Amino acid sequence: MDADWEKRMSAAWGEFDAYGEERAGEFRERIDELVRELPRDSAVAPFERACAFDSTGHSDKAVPLYQEALTRGIDGYRRRRTVIQLASSLRNTGRVEEGIALLTPELNAEHDELDDAVRATLALCLIDADRGREAVSLAVGALARHLPRYQRSMANYARLLTDPG
Repeated sequence: MDADWEKRMSAAWGEFDAYGEERAGEFRERIDELVRELPRDSAVAPFERACAFDSTGHSDKAVPLYQEALTRGIDGYRRRRTVIQLASSLRNTGRVEEGIALLTPELNAEHDELDDAVRATLALCLIDADRGREAVSLAVGALARHLPRYQRSMANYARLLTDPG
């Protein structure tokens, strides 16, 4: 994997919307063509294939590929994306508790630009698990950091939803 390959993969994803639902198979084939350039044991290969299935409405086919990427040792930014997207796909396939278990440790992971995506996805999982107060707490807490005012108040309200003491 080199900068040229990354650029071509990024270009493919940049054109995703142009394919539409009726050409989803063509898009997945485009991703497969790029993935075939990677080493056989690449952790990025199943990740990219999973993303293509997920983005074209096949969470069920994406789950084992995301799991394979994690097993193969995907790391860095793509590892966190894998966890978020796997949890979302697990939720979409009715395996919400597995999604919650995957995402919860990410709340304490090294912080990056994906923090809010972790919280949003976990909030969706929590709602599906009938844990609404926790879901709203996460969502309001994530939103609070982006407000021009009331940041401290909203963060406090979010905390009080799950920790009334």
